[in-house]
Amino acid sequence: MNKNWIYGDNVDTDVIIPARYLNTKSEKELALHCMEDIDKSFSKEVQNGDLIIAGYNFGCGSSREHAPLSIKACGIKAVIAKSFPRIFYRNAINIGLVIIENDEIQEDIEENDVIEINLSEGKILNKTKNKEYSFSAFPSEIQNLINKGGLIEYTKQKVGK
Repeated sequence: MNKNWIYGDNVDTDVIIPARYLNTKSEKELALHCMEDIDKSFSKEVQNGDLIIAGYNFGCGSSREHAPLSIKACGIKAVIAKSFPRIFYRNAINIGLVIIENDEIQEDIEENDVIEINLSEGKILNKTKNKEYSFSAFPSEIQNLINKGGLIEYTKQKVGK
């Protein structure tokens, strides 16, 4: 069963991936240290398909691409937050991390609730509580970019490698 990792407001890029690990390009290495300054158990317990649910301003701070990259490398399926700074949002999309703005789910969600996301319809379903939440659906090109694994892979396929 997947887990929902729940965080509050203003989770900055320095706690998502501390600066002391920015000298590596290894996604696996980044994943080992993701969230360690805010949640020591995260990198040890996170499972492929888990979600991060957060408050306002998730990903604030420096514009390092390492932050969303480390989250994706951990196997996080999506980050759902009340809001994101523009640069973090765009960096996440560029590396193929699903990132959703919704300001209602945080009040209802629990760690073990079963969540289903429909990107094309802009719907989040909390199957445990039978509650539905809406968000602005991604345009098909952005969905395609995410499905391809990010902007680099998307571009390679568009131009024929």
